[in-house]
Amino acid sequence: MKTTIRIMKKTVVLFFILGLAVQFLSAQKKSEVIDGDTRMDLFEKHLSMKESSEYKDLNWQLIGPTNISGRCTDVEVVAPRGDYYTIYVAAASGGVWKTENEGTSWTAIFDQEASTTIGDIALDPQNPEVLWVGTGEANIFRSSMAGSGIYRTSDGGKTWKHLGLANTLTISRILIHPENSNIVYVAASGHEWTNNKERGVYKTVDGGASWEKVLYIDEMTGAIDLVMDPTQPDVLYAATWQRKREKWNDPRIEQGFKNSGIWKTSDAGKNWKSINKGLPEAKFRGRIGIDISRSNPNVLYAFVDNYEIAYNNYEADETDSYGRPKGGVIKGASVYRSNDQGDSWTLVSGLTEDMKKYMERHSSTYGWVFGQIRVDPNDENTIYTMGLGLHVSTDGGKTFKQLRGMHGDHHGLWIDPENSNYLVNTNDGGIYISYDKGENWRSFTDRLPLVQFFNIGYDMDKPFRVYGSVQDHGSFSGIVDLSRGRDAIPEVDFIRAPGGEGSTHAIDPTNPDIVYSAGFYGTISRTNLSKSWEEGYKNLLPKTYKNEAPLRGQWVAPFIISPHNNEIIYHGMQYVFRSENRGDTWEKISQDLSYNNKDKMGDIPYQTIFSLTESPLKDGLIYAGTDDGRAYVTKHGYKYTLWTEITEGLIKGKWISRMVASKYDLETVYLTQNGKRDDDFAAYVWKSTDLGKTWQDISANIPLGPVNVIREDPVDKNILYVGTDIGVYVSKDQGKSWEVLGNLPSTYVHDLRIHPRDNVIVIATHGRGIRAMDANLVNGGKRQRRWY
Repeated sequence: MKTTIRIMKKTVVLFFILGLAVQFLSAQKKSEVIDGDTRMDLFEKHLSMKESSEYKDLNWQLIGPTNISGRCTDVEVVAPRGDYYTIYVAAASGGVWKTENEGTSWTAIFDQEASTTIGDIALDPQNPEVLWVGTGEANIFRSSMAGSGIYRTSDGGKTWKHLGLANTLTISRILIHPENSNIVYVAASGHEWTNNKERGVYKTVDGGASWEKVLYIDEMTGAIDLVMDPTQPDVLYAATWQRKREKWNDPRIEQGFKNSGIWKTSDAGKNWKSINKGLPEAKFRGRIGIDISRSNPNVLYAFVDNYEIAYNNYEADETDSYGRPKGGVIKGASVYRSNDQGDSWTLVSGLTEDMKKYMERHSSTYGWVFGQIRVDPNDENTIYTMGLGLHVSTDGGKTFKQLRGMHGDHHGLWIDPENSNYLVNTNDGGIYISYDKGENWRSFTDRLPLVQFFNIGYDMDKPFRVYGSVQDHGSFSGIVDLSRGRDAIPEVDFIRAPGGEGSTHAIDPTNPDIVYSAGFYGTISRTNLSKSWEEGYKNLLPKTYKNEAPLRGQWVAPFIISPHNNEIIYHGMQYVFRSENRGDTWEKISQDLSYNNKDKMGDIPYQTIFSLTESPLKDGLIYAGTDDGRAYVTKHGYKYTLWTEITEGLIKGKWISRMVASKYDLETVYLTQNGKRDDDFAAYVWKSTDLGKTWQDISANIPLGPVNVIREDPVDKNILYVGTDIGVYVSKDQGKSWEVLGNLPSTYVHDLRIHPRDNVIVIATHGRGIRAMDANLVNGGKRQRRWY
């Protein structure tokens, strides 16, 4: 009998050990998704799940904002016009929209695909119903997303066909042969974060059935612009851009770079020659935009982000608009002209002292975001350049003036070849039309819901408000009005809120007038909305000693109000800070939780805390996750102590996008990792039931990431929600299986919360505004009493 019991005990122990081993190995076996074709196959699984989901008919109601729009990257207009202009606009992360009545109404025609970030669109000159869409915004910036190749519609946007190039991830230009619609050229600028071979200039002669790479330099150099001679379609000019983006640096000129420049082919891409005579030396050439004069094709213009130093006159402690140390001023935006089809180039801009200063300010410190230039099709001496503003020169680039009346940060321009007074412009605020060559503009902010939110917070007012920060707009808040019914929430204008365009918001649960917000890279403030700005605003950033390392904070740095005491707040930089008096004074309560690798420090704060969560069940039980892939826990968050690392079992180095301490079980915590900055589209979702000592992969059947957020349901402990770069998933069995939640278009869900009193799910999308859903339809509608 004893022998039998002993054997049974050994067997139980063996199975227990095997179970732990399987769990550990499963965590390690999670594979990256970095191949474009694999990603497209997984997207098909997502579509299948969406179609079969029991929640497929649930509506994500748009709340707003209705008074602002979002970044647009390109525009195409049918010419010649009919009774009205038919316009197609490409959104940076909101798909493609169409109007057939010059903007009176707009329809989303491309918002169900694997990616809805658009780099370029092109109308077939032979057929205005044929539109090509290149996905993947080529303007490399903090909120740019990865594309999924090239698409075409033959019926004005009713149906679409994917035509390959799925692993390019960014497409900067599409050109269609004016006489043969089967011949198409595509400029691919390459992966945003990693080197790859699928970049350069591609050509198809069979309408996209197959592609040939006709211009290729190397794995770091892509094609950023492409133009065609209107009288000789076999003559093309391409601009190549050698770039490298690190998690701690924007793309810039690096030591040894030599491949940014201009190329020409006279035989439809069979052979290319370098045509850079007169341009800055290769080591100073950044992004280049090019255009050709339709009225005189001998004339071309090049818009060069010129890294030659103009002067050094900054004080040692002087910072730029984001609080980063300033360096030497580069020449920046420089316009060159060729009168001989590119054989030679001459600098035409910045030749006077006034114009020199003007061009230095043209694109601020981030010229790689812009780089677009257009030549008036009827006048070789009228050119437009796009930077912080839209600029025009009528003397071939000698002098410029800025056109006013629009939002800033410009990316696209269409000029009517039959009427040069008619301009259609795209920028970070949407799309604008001018009938008088830019003197006056008409906008469509109330009709194009393309707002790019980074985050979402809520208050406990009645009705409650949501708060969020918006790319290039600042922070806003809007009412969620349930008075007409939970299925009839109205779209509303939002109002300005405390914080900048990269801010986390937390609102005092006992007083909706007290709003905490973070600005750029971790600055933090408290605002009392019931008082004047002078009386109600206070900067709360913790102070450091002179001999301490500078504080590092993420673009959207995390801070939370303790669920146990609304006067206690926590703030994450590279350390965790705690305040017991609403931020008036601070105590550092952790060591540097990042790897603190000096080789990975640049002009963008990195190796910072990105997620913070405190257990609603125990004061001081706090988790933190960093952007360089480390996770920590402390049981003593009320004082300084060395935190315990709990990274083992996770994917090494992947950005920790969210940690959530369970409100149902003291030792349970959820965690998501995001591979975007490795050009990795896998779904990483984890659960631990032992304070992070071990991790279980609960991504289950979620086919595709990246994953941005996970939340527990406030009513049902078995329900979890996940927001990804393609939509929202829900699990009713704690992550064993998932379903697509609702009829959301393909969009980037950056944040998700469930209002605990009103039981409403609200999501912040990066490209389709803030949306809401009645959580009663998911969790049965029980009410949660506590405010956390």
